[in-house]
Amino acid sequence: GAGRPEAIYTLERAMDFAARELGVDPWELRRINMIRPDQMPYQAVSGEVYDVGEFERVLRRAVVASDREGFNHRKLESAMKGRLRGVGLCCYIEAILGDPSEGAKIVFNDDGTVDLYVGTQSNGQGHETVYPQILHELSGIPIEAIRIVQGDSDLIAKGGGTGGSRSVTTQGNATRTTVTKMVAAFTPFVADHLGVPEADLDFEDGAFRAAGANVFMTVLEAADAARAAGATELLSHEARDTLPGRSFPNGVHVCEVEINPTTGELSVERYTVVDDFGVLMNPRLAEGQVHGGVAQGIGQAVTEHVVFDESGQLLTASFMDYSMPRADNLPMIAFHTEPVPSKNNPFGMKGCGEAGTVGALAAVANAVIDAVWDSGIKQIEMPYTPYRLWHALNRREAAE
Repeated sequence: GAGRPEAIYTLERAMDFAARELGVDPWELRRINMIRPDQMPYQAVSGEVYDVGEFERVLRRAVVASDREGFNHRKLESAMKGRLRGVGLCCYIEAILGDPSEGAKIVFNDDGTVDLYVGTQSNGQGHETVYPQILHELSGIPIEAIRIVQGDSDLIAKGGGTGGSRSVTTQGNATRTTVTKMVAAFTPFVADHLGVPEADLDFEDGAFRAAGANVFMTVLEAADAARAAGATELLSHEARDTLPGRSFPNGVHVCEVEINPTTGELSVERYTVVDDFGVLMNPRLAEGQVHGGVAQGIGQAVTEHVVFDESGQLLTASFMDYSMPRADNLPMIAFHTEPVPSKNNPFGMKGCGEAGTVGALAAVANAVIDAVWDSGIKQIEMPYTPYRLWHALNRREAAE
C-alpha cells in the first residue's frame, strides 16, 4: 500500500479511540461524519475532489454482512471459554492512479494471433487474464488469440508500470483508445472490401457491419484481408491516453479476534470486507487481490516483527525468526461489493490492488483493543504477538 495502510491505521485508530473516550458507538461516529452522496463531487480540505461515493451504504452492508447483531452472543461464548473477544471496524478510502497516462499497441500476427503490448507489469494480479478480456469485449478478438507482451523495454519504449492500483484502469483505457483508433483505420478498407459505402459501416458486437446489407467482417478477418492486399500498415495500431482524474476505492473491514489471556495467543476468528471498487472487470481476480492484501495486513498486525539488538544487529534476518502469515493465521474472508461507478474513467472502475492491506491493519488493531478495553488497556503497539498481549494483560493484573 506504500503509505496508505499507515495513514488509514492512524486515522481509524484515532476514530475508535475518540468514540470510546466520548462514550459513542464507534460505528455511529463514523457514519455521522461520512460525506453524503448529495455532496458529490466533494472537494476535501486537501484540494482533492471525490467524484462519487456512497460510504454510508457500504457501512450498512457491512453491518449485515458481518452479523454485528450476533457479536455479543459470540463474545459471551468466548468468555465462557475464558477468552477475550473483540470486534474492530475500519472505514478506508484511497486515491488511485499514479501516472494517469498509459499506452497500448495491438499487432496482428501472421499465425492469426494478436499481441497486446502493455506498459504495466503483472506481479501476480492476473493481468494476463483481464487484459485479454478487456480487448475481447472491445474488439471481438477471441481471448484465446490474444497474447500479452509486457516488461520488455526493447519492445515497449515507455510505460507507467504497476503501482498505485493503476494498472487495469489506465491500461484498460489505453486499450480502449487503441481499439477506437484501430477501428477508424480499418473502416475505409473494410468498406471498400465489402463494397458498401463507408458511411453505412458500423462496428458493433466485434464486427464491421453494413446497415441494410447482410454483410459483416470480424477484426481478424479484416486483418487477414489487409495482409493479403499488402496493406501492412493496418496490422499494427498504437495509442496513448491520459485519464482526467483519480478514482477513489473505499470500503469497510470488520475483524473479530479472540485472545487467550493465559497465553496471550490471538486468533482472527471472522473477517468481513465490503468494498466499493466501482465496476469490476473480473470479480474473482478482485476478490483474490483483497484476500492477499488482508493476509498481508494480518501478518503485519499479528506476526511480523523486525528486531534489532542494541548494536544495530538484525536478529530476525531469516524466516526462522521472522514470522510470515500462514494459512492457520487466517480465517475465511467474506468478500462483498457495493459498486458505485467512477466518473473519472470510461469503465467506471476504481482499482483494488492495495485495498486489502489498507483496511486490514486498523481493523485488526481496533478488534484487539476492543477485546482488552474492559481490562483497562487502551493501547498496545503492533505486532500483537502472544508475548506482547500476555505482558500487557499480566502487567495490568499485577498493577491491580
